[in-house]
Amino acid sequence: MTKRIDKAFIAEQNEKLMPGVQEDYDALARKLARQDIDIEKITQKAAEFQVAVPSWGTGTGGTRFARFPGTGEPRNIFEKLEDCAVINDLSQCTQAVSPHFPWDKVDDFTELKGFSDNLDLKWDSINSNTFQDQPGQAHSFKYGSLSNTSEASRELAIAHNLDCIKWGEALGSKVLTVWVGDGSNHPGQSHFQRAFERYLESMKRIYAELPSDWELHIEHKMFEPAFYSTVIQDWGSNILAAMELGDKAKSLVDLGHHAPNVNIEMIVSRLIQFKKLGGFHFNDSKYGDDDLDSGSLHPYQQFLIFNELVDAEYRNQEGFGPGYLLDQSHNVTDPIESLMNSAASVQRSYVAALLINRETLYGYQDSNDAIMASNTLKNAFVTDVSPILQMARARNGGAIDPISVYRASGYRASAAKERPSSGHSGSGIV
Repeated sequence: MTKRIDKAFIAEQNEKLMPGVQEDYDALARKLARQDIDIEKITQKAAEFQVAVPSWGTGTGGTRFARFPGTGEPRNIFEKLEDCAVINDLSQCTQAVSPHFPWDKVDDFTELKGFSDNLDLKWDSINSNTFQDQPGQAHSFKYGSLSNTSEASRELAIAHNLDCIKWGEALGSKVLTVWVGDGSNHPGQSHFQRAFERYLESMKRIYAELPSDWELHIEHKMFEPAFYSTVIQDWGSNILAAMELGDKAKSLVDLGHHAPNVNIEMIVSRLIQFKKLGGFHFNDSKYGDDDLDSGSLHPYQQFLIFNELVDAEYRNQEGFGPGYLLDQSHNVTDPIESLMNSAASVQRSYVAALLINRETLYGYQDSNDAIMASNTLKNAFVTDVSPILQMARARNGGAIDPISVYRASGYRASAAKERPSSGHSGSGIV
């Protein structure tokens, strides 16, 4: 096992930075007090905020052309959990891990649960993989899985999802997330209605086996791997499927799975309104489903999404309780660093949205004062809440400056010794 970063080392690094953090925190406290905002209440909420990390995100990603592995990459789910524990030790807002099966399948799930417990990690949503064939697979998913014209392929996809529920129960998860790559590449290749009917029939079989306290999250994607049509292509098909299945079925929003310039925050609002918002896969994109670090390109959009989420929290909307998860591909960065950066970015958007005076905003909206309503949002967005995030991490035992502490610890070099590279680059998206 790769040695974790010692808590005493984290505290030692924090001690050097705390005087400056305290000074900035006190200054921000005075500024917020003039707006009748109690910084301590905001800091407490920041300290309670959680966003799950994806097990697959701890390794180097890739493109359709090639993948260039980094040093000390985790080779199995146990080593992935070691990296996830370091991310949480430093960030203190990523205690849950979302696995992907069969990538993370093990022979003994009791052993895996014990391993995660020892690392003080929890399990988030279970992700099923029916978008690629596994070695020795009897029936192919080349032409789809849950909507495949072949009944044998559909049955295989259903069976895998039912296995995922069983494995998730062993780990303590309560959510199954289903994304399929089903679709077509040529006009006329697929009958749109019949494909959607087959998908719904398959999903009803899976939904029927959900434990009473579980949710089924449906993930949509506009394109890829199919480039002409996708069975669950947008939030419209997503919510239609969720409504058809039942109350435990909800829609999952991946920020990279929409057409360019789509108003994602309005989609979020609609899903909240009809009690169908299951959760998020946070990432960022420039051209398509790029899976870039969260907030690296569109931090204001991310903030506007959290404006809707915090609004629902403020209004105590019925059925509101989405799960937050990062879903990214780290092709040229250290995955641990990117995941810590992204977790802080998502947390930052949440904290900034907490600064909005809701009643003031409602007043501007009701009086159609567009400038002042917009400025109310922008004023919260441009407020530097870094001292709040730093103080929240320090009070929870995390690092004021996670990346600096991570680099100073030498964790990646230690991991490289414990996990020798195979020397192969490989190709394709992880």
